[in-house]
Amino acid sequence: MDEFVIRKKSETDIVISLAGNPNVGKSSIFNELTGLRQHTGNWPGKTVGLAQGTAQLDGHHFVLVDLPGTYSLAAHSQEEEVARDFIQSEISQGTLVVCDATSLERNLNLVLQIIQLTPRVVVAVNLMDEAKKKKIDIDLEKLEVLLGVPVVGTSATQKAGLNELMEKVFEASQGKTAPNPCLLKRLKCLGQESVAQVEGILKIAESISRETVTFHNADYDRFERKLDKILTQKVTGIPVMVLLLFMIFWFTIAGADGPSDFLADIFGSLGDVLRNGFSLLGWPIFIERLLFDGIYDVLSTVVAVMLPPMGIFFPIFTLLEDFGYLPRVAFNLDKFYQKAGTCGKQALTMCMGFGCNAAGVVGARIIDSPRERIIAIVTNNFVPCNGRFPILISVITIFFVTQGTSLMASLGSTVFLTLIIILGIMSTFWISRLLSSTLLKGMPSSFALELPPYRRPLIKQVLIRSLLDRTLFVLGRAVAVAAPAGIVIFVLANIMVGDLSLFAHLTGFLDPFAQLMGLDGTILLAFILGLPANEIVIPIMIMGYMNLGAMMELSSLSDMRELLLSHGWTWLTAANVILFTLYHWPCSTTLISIYKETKSVKWTWISFLIPTVMGVGVTMLTTFLFGRFL
Repeated sequence: MDEFVIRKKSETDIVISLAGNPNVGKSSIFNELTGLRQHTGNWPGKTVGLAQGTAQLDGHHFVLVDLPGTYSLAAHSQEEEVARDFIQSEISQGTLVVCDATSLERNLNLVLQIIQLTPRVVVAVNLMDEAKKKKIDIDLEKLEVLLGVPVVGTSATQKAGLNELMEKVFEASQGKTAPNPCLLKRLKCLGQESVAQVEGILKIAESISRETVTFHNADYDRFERKLDKILTQKVTGIPVMVLLLFMIFWFTIAGADGPSDFLADIFGSLGDVLRNGFSLLGWPIFIERLLFDGIYDVLSTVVAVMLPPMGIFFPIFTLLEDFGYLPRVAFNLDKFYQKAGTCGKQALTMCMGFGCNAAGVVGARIIDSPRERIIAIVTNNFVPCNGRFPILISVITIFFVTQGTSLMASLGSTVFLTLIIILGIMSTFWISRLLSSTLLKGMPSSFALELPPYRRPLIKQVLIRSLLDRTLFVLGRAVAVAAPAGIVIFVLANIMVGDLSLFAHLTGFLDPFAQLMGLDGTILLAFILGLPANEIVIPIMIMGYMNLGAMMELSSLSDMRELLLSHGWTWLTAANVILFTLYHWPCSTTLISIYKETKSVKWTWISFLIPTVMGVGVTMLTTFLFGRFL
């Protein structure tokens, strides 16, 4: 196995592991210490990414490696195995363990496990400001004595205690720390039997916490318990979740329309300038059209359509994540996934899929069971991503929403879209149940689902994580696959065979089969050519109907409605387009992610075929049942 690559500036750089439970502020400490001097790489043989960044103090240079958040090192998942292996490796010269001051007892479980692995440990008791608000006192000096390793109280959001923390980290890296020998003896006496060891560590953590933590207000979490009664109760949990889903989509739809038009105008004007400048070079007209009518138009369409909704959706998603709501979503849906033969963590990957299905596929790494991880990967495509929203919103608004004020139209579109999303979510239950009883038989696994305390999101971190780590990352992958697609589309639309282009020949070939699905050849070919990015399906469709050799968008939905009606669209055609948008193959970016995560051609093909067969079957059934009423 190849060694994990550490990006050192010099041989004297000190490599430090950064470990901790989820939701303890570990990433906040990492970001404050390293700023934006960060890189990400995968542990050899694993798909788990490890972020690393550089920090310095008093002339000492550190490379901090941010390990996956984990509750234990029992190696039940890839994240736990990677964290354990890195801490034990010769690469790591010390380990900084971040704990939550408001939940110290639970966090000490991981601290004790790490102390068993290495003596070079420093404990950061983070969120001391929150503990103070909740009137929780922690005797840091006594905790340090009991553990035998340096303990520093910190508040990453207020940048408190970080310099002292790094001083202790340097001392630990030089071997100047040693765990309490009595503690080590107690840990050693627990033996190797996993159940007894876990129970023993929990008892030790409880006793240490009892000696060092004082609660001056036993009702400190009253507000959180009241809020949880609303967000996680059987009667209110699901309705509130649907309402929040509705609000998120409404903000996304209403907010993205103007910026998308603005970007389209900017790209149009820029394209004209670039085209005029290129014409001066005297290159062949075919090359000019290939570059601009092909590649440039496709790329500008993808960026103009994807960037605004992702720029709205991902920050809202990250706000809910930082606030602590997403684990409540998993809690609410866990019973449904249990009945489907999988676990509630799939709900978290499903939420990621709303922004990008490829992100949802990668997010399935949080699921411990390989069987359930594959189920989550295969079914993630049933959640419409941002790339499919333009198709759904356009068709819904044109055919199923009463034309009126922009506010009423956006609200009506959002209601209809929310119903479609709920159908997609229900589909993940059905297909998960089918896979659990056929190809992926097995009992649903249990998992420890922590309901973290509610916290005020940090706007700076939200913007960095949502815009840089998610929006631009996903957009970059979409652009990379859309550029070659632009070439293929241009060639098909401009190479003539007889009196018709290759594009027209293909639509004619597909039309008989498409009619069985309640569609036509142009619609089906647009979906096929939209494999690299769903954002280009509508422009390709318009191009085919208008017999143009270049992609374009109409100036208004009214123009688009007239064009579609003139080519035989009915309410049934629109309904089938919506259903096929929900149920059809994943985009190429998602398929590539599926292969990288599963390392399996078989499961990549299955992930392609299941939604495709569903899409073809559902549209054919709809056409058979309702076609007679037209």
